[in-house]
Amino acid sequence: MKNCFLVLVVLVSFFNCNVKKEITNTPTITSIKSNVNTLLDDWHKAASEANYEGYFGKMDSLSVFIGTDATENWSKSQFQKFSKPFFDKGKAWSFIPLERNIYVNKAKNFVWFDELLTTWMGTCRGSGVLEKKQNVWKIKHYVLSVAIPNNDIQAVILAKKKSDSIFLSTLNK
Repeated sequence: MKNCFLVLVVLVSFFNCNVKKEITNTPTITSIKSNVNTLLDDWHKAASEANYEGYFGKMDSLSVFIGTDATENWSKSQFQKFSKPFFDKGKAWSFIPLERNIYVNKAKNFVWFDELLTTWMGTCRGSGVLEKKQNVWKIKHYVLSVAIPNNDIQAVILAKKKSDSIFLSTLNK
């Protein structure tokens, strides 16, 4: 009986030593959306506080910012150069999210989103893509557009006709 007990203790000890318990810390879709939501809120807040490092630190080194003007398709460094004087004056811009939708890919390392914003230009839409690298989310691509009510679009088309003509002529060269 003592031998059986001893063999049992040895076997249990052996199996307990060989069992590897793998603990994975896989984020949930809800936690990813919460983290991205916080990052985007902080990003907009950094602009409103003219916090240059806080704003551009959330963008990937290869990020793109597309503004409301047809000429505004900037790399991060181009956008930094354009924006620096505004941040240096202590007043960049203030975008306040009204609503936001966030979507996550299966691998949970990319998200894309759209948001409705209140801004100095009135109601705008933003959309973008973030990538998670080395456990940190970074903005890869952001597009800002002015939301124009359908009933007002003809007046806007007329107002920008001359500027569009000049801009398009530079593309055809």
